[in-house]
Amino acid sequence: MKLRYYLLTANIVSTGLILTALFICYQYMLLLLRDVILLTAVTVCAAGASMLIHYWMTRPLEISIHAIAREAASIAQGEFQGQVPELGPIEFQKLAKRFNEMSDKLQESFQRLKNEEASRRELVANVSHDLRTPMASIQAFVEALQDDIVSDRVTFDRYLKTIQLETVRLNDLIEELFKLSQLEAGGLEFKPELYHVDALLLDTLQSLAVLLEEKRLNVQTDVPEMLPPALLMPLEVKRVISNILHNAIRHSSVNGTIWIEAELLSEQFVQIRISDEGEGMEQHEQLRIFERFYRADPSRTRTSGGAGLGLAIAKFIIDLHGGEIGVWSEPGRGSQFWFTLPICSLEQVQGKLNSTAYKAI
Repeated sequence: MKLRYYLLTANIVSTGLILTALFICYQYMLLLLRDVILLTAVTVCAAGASMLIHYWMTRPLEISIHAIAREAASIAQGEFQGQVPELGPIEFQKLAKRFNEMSDKLQESFQRLKNEEASRRELVANVSHDLRTPMASIQAFVEALQDDIVSDRVTFDRYLKTIQLETVRLNDLIEELFKLSQLEAGGLEFKPELYHVDALLLDTLQSLAVLLEEKRLNVQTDVPEMLPPALLMPLEVKRVISNILHNAIRHSSVNGTIWIEAELLSEQFVQIRISDEGEGMEQHEQLRIFERFYRADPSRTRTSGGAGLGLAIAKFIIDLHGGEIGVWSEPGRGSQFWFTLPICSLEQVQGKLNSTAYKAI
């Protein structure tokens, strides 16, 4: 039985009991027949009016219940676009509002699952391609050496050098995959320490000195002298700077210039900017540049060794530090990557120094 008819039946039964009780009372009130008929007619009319009003007022309840049932069936079919109208009593309006909120959250969850599934398929395809290419190259050169196709020493050494480079490329890709999976799984414990940004930049530049010299790139730095220390994990932030600098070196032309700047944004954050004179990016590329395996120019980055994981790892690390990372770029005008890191107040520095001194004692 529908709820509306259930409530109407309950109203009819209760009204019938009331009428029966009234009729019995009328019999014992020693009223004239005319008075009994009049009172009975008024009572029946009042009962009929009551049932009609009851039937009319339960209409919004029926509409609300049907709407919720209809939307629940749509959700069961995987459709989340509909909304339940907020009709009827306050309780039903609240129920409809909560139902709509649940539907919106379910839609967000299912969309996120779809995106993650698409990302997973893309990840598998990209990993397969990036692993297959160096493996095929290594296999071809090893078979050539095994079949004694190479006779002169120069070609033999060149083949060995190529095998070594492809092996290093494989190792780097596997290491980046492991690092990314560790970050996504929350396996990296956040243990920051006081560290000066200028020392971090200098260490990273020294580790990339060979690559900079190969392209004869000029590096211009602008770092304030009295920059306060930052709360960071040095090895992880060095990886961020290294990944961005690798991109800048890769996309810079020979004898180009790379700018590295640091600026105190506020009492809480310092911003680091790394700019190059590369080919730049379109707006739609900037929106996806921090996605896993995304390459602004797939044909170029694959041949130059980019796996498309460096910037995704950089974003995870900066997010872990509570900072932000972004890019500004225009086609033909180069790119500027920037990120922020939290800095220490004087009280934090003093507390850290006191803690260190206490441990030393």
